[in-house]
Amino acid sequence: MAKDSPKTPKTSSSRSATNPSVSVWAAQCEKCLKWRRIATQEEFEEIRSRFTEEPFNCHNQPNASCDDPADIEYDSSRTWAMDKPNLPKTPSGFKRELYLRRDYSKMDAYYFTPSGKKLRSFTDVTTFLQQNPEFSDVKPSDFSFTSPKVMDDTIPSTALLANSHKKGAASSTK
Repeated sequence: MAKDSPKTPKTSSSRSATNPSVSVWAAQCEKCLKWRRIATQEEFEEIRSRFTEEPFNCHNQPNASCDDPADIEYDSSRTWAMDKPNLPKTPSGFKRELYLRRDYSKMDAYYFTPSGKKLRSFTDVTTFLQQNPEFSDVKPSDFSFTSPKVMDDTIPSTALLANSHKKGAASSTK
């Protein structure tokens, strides 16, 4: 794990209507390295979007301190995926969703427009923005289809066994 990038646990075991593959948003304090739950995806995206300029610290969180126990532990009780720092915040009215593939090989990022249309690529984003001038303040660069890295050491062993026959299947570092 790189100390200088925001960390986000994601799991497919708890599916909700708003974000099927993510059950917990979290960030790691740059000072004490403890994991802190982030209340909302929007708050997480704000932290991630400015991470290089303003690394996450416990003391920036309400009712949190480096002296407090971690909110969540990095372990194999859930599948974790690490997001890259400084990805743009999702434009207002749009929703970014991440889906963990059944074979745990990666996560796929999609955007949903305010009307519910699914955007799967920059081509879809560009086409949508050209066809919808009411979003003239939104730019294609406001979107990122970069997907978080699924951490091999947290992939369930049952998934690794089920995928062992596939070429390039994820491997465990346990």
